[in-house]
Amino acid sequence: LDLLNQKEYTPEDFRSVRTIFNVGPTEQLVAMQKQMPYTIQVTAYGMTEMGGSVVMSDRSDDISGRSESSGKALPGNEVQIRHPDTREVLGPHQQGEIAARGVGVFSGYHNDATKTEESFDSEGWFFSGDLGSIDEHGRVSFLGRLKDMLKVGGENVASVEIEGFLATHPKIKLSAVVGLEDEKYGEVPVAFVELKPGETATEEDIKDFCVGEIASFKIPKHIRFLQEWPMGATKILKYELKERIEKEIKTNTN
Repeated sequence: LDLLNQKEYTPEDFRSVRTIFNVGPTEQLVAMQKQMPYTIQVTAYGMTEMGGSVVMSDRSDDISGRSESSGKALPGNEVQIRHPDTREVLGPHQQGEIAARGVGVFSGYHNDATKTEESFDSEGWFFSGDLGSIDEHGRVSFLGRLKDMLKVGGENVASVEIEGFLATHPKIKLSAVVGLEDEKYGEVPVAFVELKPGETATEEDIKDFCVGEIASFKIPKHIRFLQEWPMGATKILKYELKERIEKEIKTNTN
């Protein structure tokens, strides 16, 4: 992404690259593929507990199959979508919790029998805590972490959906959305944004970009700009961002 965002970049720079592996929101993957017309971009779904990836798209898939989904289960693995509460198996295009089992899935958490029991059922299915769906062709779509779902005025809103839309802004390099408690709506989205090198934008610029393009309740109530992110080994630590905005709002209120 950093390479593609360089002002000197041209598609010719990637002409010799045949395949590239990326993960990210659909809108971002589509935009990146357009910037690499000579390169086939593939993506995947997985986590540490799944040995890295249990789902991956294929070079032979069309651009929709390689951008709007993570692909199909890899050989030796199975994926289902389960109801988050009842764990009932759901049908094509229904949203629920992604469950997996197979050669890529681990057997349990070290020295934590309770967490292991909570995460597996009696048939060996591991429940990921991720929201997703499967189409009639077996292609899996990752829709975000269940714990990252916001409840805005009674409406369920996936953080990754807002992040995906913000990725289409020509000046935004990266974004992360968290929920903030709100007296009127229960919870509202807050977006932390990193701009591309050399770009400038205001909070109102970003909000105006959203108006008329996404539902009003999905438009971030607050925009905060960052250049450095709180990171774990590979992921943004959203709980730190959440604590940061909560502390800021509390301080300003007092």
